[in-house]
Amino acid sequence: MSKPESAAHNTVQDAKHAAPRGVTTGLILSGGGARAAYQVGVLAAIADLLPESADNPFPVIVGTSAGAINAVSLACGALDFKQSVRKLTDVWQRFSTDLVYRTDWLGVTRQAGRFVFQHLLGFGRGTQPVALLDNAPLRELLLKELDFSGISLAVARRKLRAVAITAFAYQSGQAVTFYQGRGTIDPWVRHRRYGLPTRLRIEHLMASSAIPLLFAPERLNQEFFGDGAVRQAAPISPALHLGADRVLVIGVRSQTQEEQIIPITARPPTLAQIAGHLLNSTFIDSLESDLELLGRLNMLGDLLPGTERKKNLGLSPVDVLVISPSKKIDEIAARHRHQLPASLRLFLRGSGATRANGGGVLSYLLFERGYCNELIELGYQDAMSKKDELITFLNLSPVQSNTGE
Repeated sequence: MSKPESAAHNTVQDAKHAAPRGVTTGLILSGGGARAAYQVGVLAAIADLLPESADNPFPVIVGTSAGAINAVSLACGALDFKQSVRKLTDVWQRFSTDLVYRTDWLGVTRQAGRFVFQHLLGFGRGTQPVALLDNAPLRELLLKELDFSGISLAVARRKLRAVAITAFAYQSGQAVTFYQGRGTIDPWVRHRRYGLPTRLRIEHLMASSAIPLLFAPERLNQEFFGDGAVRQAAPISPALHLGADRVLVIGVRSQTQEEQIIPITARPPTLAQIAGHLLNSTFIDSLESDLELLGRLNMLGDLLPGTERKKNLGLSPVDVLVISPSKKIDEIAARHRHQLPASLRLFLRGSGATRANGGGVLSYLLFERGYCNELIELGYQDAMSKKDELITFLNLSPVQSNTGE
């Protein structure tokens, strides 16, 4: 059976009791580029566990980076959760890298040349946003697949309380959570992060998924925004601000990642290895730290009287269920590295990303069908290994569940 992510394993308890009536369940979808295919597999398993007539089980949906795209896709189809998951799964199952960023020789060389001449050598500096890759195809895909009017309809029919995505403001250094939901939800301000009500658009998704240096930042409200995982110190916090009492967190870091023993060599790390660690630090570490902190706050709250805990200290307990990969995603990506388009293999060859030990970078950038489908299947199996916990967490009886006996 799957276990929670390593940093939270000893501190965050999985949900042990069915959700009482009136409790609002939140869904947290973290960032991670192509790793977000794993989330789709987990969601597909949840859809299979729900009865055909079930409403959206997650009134609050929060996403960051690629997780923001999955989150908004679910919110757009919140009136029919199972159909929304089927549509999202279908898109990911037929993914290819050229649907996310340009992989043709002209596109790759032009973007690389622009990066070198403008941002390294200083010619025409400031005229174009910094980006090694051109993710214009992603914008076209989102415009084709998403109907944002579905969010308003779901909120109006009370099938959705709120959906939120986070982006990082480069000028002000703030992590901004843009949310769309019921009018009773108040904005919030914390240290270097705040929540802002708005009507979500394609621009918000492009901003939240703009991995630093790789994809161009997006201009919103007179300021440029990039990937929401940058300096996102409290990824779970937006869901709680939006009214969630309990959260399901779908992580994208392997449970065994921290246990991996890497032999010490005299060779210096490759650029791909360095970049892989930087990406892991951006997309994963803050979530694990926030889970650990939430677990400690829950433990502290359990030591206090109920009225004191809730009214005076704001330490109401938050049940958390975490589902994360049971296999090392880096190794899965490395096995599929030959599926990378030829132009990108040449472009990334010098960095070491196309070698067996370069899977860290590839795990974020490899949007090819074989890799994505293996992650979807892994997510499905990991979720089903927690079938009993999910049934309890979602307040289903085995009779209600589609897979119940």
